[in-house]
Amino acid sequence: MITCHIRYELDADRIALFEQYAEMWLELLPRFGGTHHGYFLPSEGASDIALATFSFPSFAAYEQYRKDASTDPDVARAMAFATENRCFRRYDRSFFRPLLPKSG
Repeated sequence: MITCHIRYELDADRIALFEQYAEMWLELLPRFGGTHHGYFLPSEGASDIALATFSFPSFAAYEQYRKDASTDPDVARAMAFATENRCFRRYDRSFFRPLLPKSG
């Protein structure tokens, strides 16, 4: 499994727009075989940082998602929404492999 963690720098005046963008991806990502673990929006502390985490069975599955998403009209709409509304300033993407508790 590979898990992607995205740290967004938001425009604090556009958080409601970012939330709309995030809701689009909560619906989109599973279509491509990923598991979305959610978005985490500002609450206490920094008011301009949001996080998102999602997983794919492998890095190859993630790469296939990127390829398939690049031609998907719903993904294009989500990206256009973000561009038009400038609901985030920038983002950083990192990949992790989980170390999970042993069952048993």
